[in-house]
Formats: sequence, structure tokens, C-alpha cells
Amino acid sequence: MEFSASENGKPHAVCIPFPAQGHINPMLKLAMLLHHKGFHITFVNTEFNHRRLLRSRGLESLDGLPDFCFETIPDGLPPTDENVTQSAESLFLSTPNNCLAPFRLLLEKLNSSSTGVPQVTCIVADAIMSFAVIAAKEIGVPCACFSTSPAIIFLLIMQYRQVEEKGLLPLKAGSCSLNDQLSTTVNWIPGIKSIQIKDFPTFFHTTDSNDPMVQFLVTEVERCTTGSAIIFHSFNALESDVLGALSCVCPPVHAVGPLQLLVDQLPENKLKSLGSSLWKEDMECLKWLDMKETNSVIYVSYGSITVMTPEKLVEFAWGLANSNQNFLWIVRPDLVVGETAVFPIEFLEATKDRGLIAEWCPQEQVLNHPAVGGFLTHCGWNSMFESLYSGVPMLCWPFFADQTTNCNLACGDWGVGIEIDKNLNRDELEMHVRELMQGEKGTEMRKKATEWKKKANAAVGLYGSSSSDLEKLVNKVLLSKP
Repeated sequence: MEFSASENGKPHAVCIPFPAQGHINPMLKLAMLLHHKGFHITFVNTEFNHRRLLRSRGLESLDGLPDFCFETIPDGLPPTDENVTQSAESLFLSTPNNCLAPFRLLLEKLNSSSTGVPQVTCIVADAIMSFAVIAAKEIGVPCACFSTSPAIIFLLIMQYRQVEEKGLLPLKAGSCSLNDQLSTTVNWIPGIKSIQIKDFPTFFHTTDSNDPMVQFLVTEVERCTTGSAIIFHSFNALESDVLGALSCVCPPVHAVGPLQLLVDQLPENKLKSLGSSLWKEDMECLKWLDMKETNSVIYVSYGSITVMTPEKLVEFAWGLANSNQNFLWIVRPDLVVGETAVFPIEFLEATKDRGLIAEWCPQEQVLNHPAVGGFLTHCGWNSMFESLYSGVPMLCWPFFADQTTNCNLACGDWGVGIEIDKNLNRDELEMHVRELMQGEKGTEMRKKATEWKKKANAAVGLYGSSSSDLEKLVNKVLLSKP
């Protein structure tokens, strides 16, 4: 459905992501799709991230179009080094307490006659920025909450109170071994056949019944269920049982992924050149890949938040070197805790003809490049989802949050990943890289990844589940009265 009404007659969606790279990326894509459906868009970044985006992409990079505008609100945190990623935990605890008031003021400004933009008619908010549900109710518009993790994460958080009542969480210090508690299997959650406690999001692996992170997540999810709809960056064939279970207990549930594949269908315009990378992307990576054979390169990236010690960096370096495989390795400026990444001269010399190290890259283009045959990932959902719908198998090195659950899905349910130990050494990494790139298991996983790629493309087809859900989201939720 597209609108031909005058500018002031357009529906107006305010989109507000959680202020982290993995949340901004999918929200921007969803906003582009809504713009194509006829919505005036106001995209709300934090002041901190807005400055980072301008620095990484250029002062005119966020000019957009007259009906696709950017606004900012403060995040409530003290000033910090703008070359370093903000602490996720600090943002989790700050945004609920500090963002509602400035967001209200922004909505008031947008709805004032002096702005010349249409009245706000709906809000699309990150599922962990659920204060927007409160603001939406105050001005009488629908609010859809967008979960940028797989649907299973939302369901596990919803079930936390029941898991707690059964005495399985929080963990009990001293009562029995931690391994025994973590290996406990839960098989009574509707939509999930079975899952061990160790595969729950790591925030729940605490002994504190009042842990602030647990309370934050549970509160956010509970508030989301009072909104107008819940959107998941997933697709039905990938999580059919979970989505079905959620549909029975939540507001309308819409799985609209992969978003990039939907965006790819849009006609070329200035918006498609908009980017959301908080780091400057090194496009030379693609030229380097052009010189490599099909499926010969392992791509290594730990996402936007994961950090490691200098010692772990060296183990990764020698594991990659000793595998004798081509590699493209993304090493952010803030990847190593408290210092700059330093590589042994011997490593650089040994890998100069088959390795490339860059600070950041256009990841989706890299994963879709024919030369890339494997992905060593931290298991953030954006990265894993991009790998899945690009048909690339994975080595999974989960760090925190939903990454343990995502890893379990990839290595178990979807058959496209190999989990590697958090404390792996160079010899173990060498073995895993060889298996992924040249072994029988790697070959089998590549076949399964290709099957998922086909299913993802089917989901965004003319009559696919994600295409259908997007239409329902627009027509039955965002264009409706709350």
C-alpha cells in the first residue's frame, strides 16, 4: 500500500532504536520499508550516536529526504570517548530512566504546527526502549515494539518468572555445582522442545534474585506486550513453533525478515545509500576478496561490542595463521580491553599473502561475496542472521547476552554452526577453521546454510510470510487507531 496524499496527509512513523549498532541497523532498514509504503519517517538516534554516524559517514550522510528525517535525544550517560563503544549495560540501565522525558518533548515538537511535518500517527520502538509505549499511549497512537533478537529470546524472557518460580533461576551459590545447574533441561515452555539453562541469555546466569539486568529485561518485555504489536527480525520457517506460541499470548506478532532482502527489492533512491555504521567501512576488503577463489576465505568478526584480552587476540592470530586458510579479520579500534591491538611481527609476516586485517567492513556485502566460505562470529543476531541468509556456515564464539542462545540454535536446530570454546587456544582454533573450510562437516553445514538461504528468499517473495507480515503490520497496526 502506497500513499499519494499531500505531505501533511501522510502517516508519520517515529522510529527509535536502542542506541547500539546491532539495533540501529535493522531499525533503519525497517524505516526504509515503511517510507516506501508511504510513511513520513522520523528516525531518532541518541546525540552520541548521531555524532558518531556523522563522523564515520560524513556531515551530509544523514540528510536523507524531506520525508525521511533524523532527530536526536540524550541517552542520559556522562560524556565519553566517542571512538569507543558505549557500555551496553550502562545504556540498559540509563535509557529507561532518562529517555522518556526527552522523547515526549520530541513528540510534542513534531506535533507542533511550526514543524511543517505530518502529525505523528504511530511509533516503532526497539523492544528494549519500551518507554515509547507509554509515550504512544499518551498521544493516542499505536506503538509496535521491534525485537532485534530472534523470537526465542523474547519468549525466554517472558517465561523468566515461571522459570524462577520452579527454582531453576537465579542460580544458587553453593547448593550444587554450577555445571549441574546450567545443564538442567527445560522442556515445558510452549514453542521450545527443550533447552538447557546454559543456553538461556547470559544475563540470567546470576545468583542475584534482584539483578538489575534481569529486572530490566523482564520489565521491558512485559511492557512490550501492552503495545499494539511485536515485530521480530526473523521469518516463519526459521522459528515457526516459537512464533506460534507467542501469537497465543502476545499482541499481533509479525516476523519481517530478512529486512535486507526486502530492502533490496526497493527501487534505487537516495535512501538506499543511507548507512548506519558507527565505524568507517573499509571498502578495499571487497577488492581483496575479488582476488580470492570461491569459498576460500574465512571472515572473522566479533561484532560491535565484544572485547577480548591481548592474550586472546594472539591465540586467535596464531590459530588463523596455522590453519593456512585465507582470512579477512575485522579488528575494531576498541576490540582489545584497555589498549590497541598489537600483532606479533612473525604473524603478520606469515600471513601477508593470505590475510587481511581491517577495522570495519560492509559485512553484508562481505558475507555475500563468493570468496567467503565461512564466518567466525560472536553470535550476535544480526551477524548470524546475515550469515544464514547468505548461505555461509559459522564457527560460533558467543560472548554474552542472547549470543549463547543464538549459538545453540545455529549449532543445533539449524545445523549451520560449530561452537568453539570460550577459552579456546590456537591449536583448537586451527582445527575448527580447517574443519569449517575443508572438512566434511563444513561441507555439510554449507549445504544446510544454502537451504536456509533459499527459505529466506522465499519468505520475502511476493507471497512469502515476511512480505505478508509486513503488509499486515502496516495496514492492521500502524495505520490503525490504538
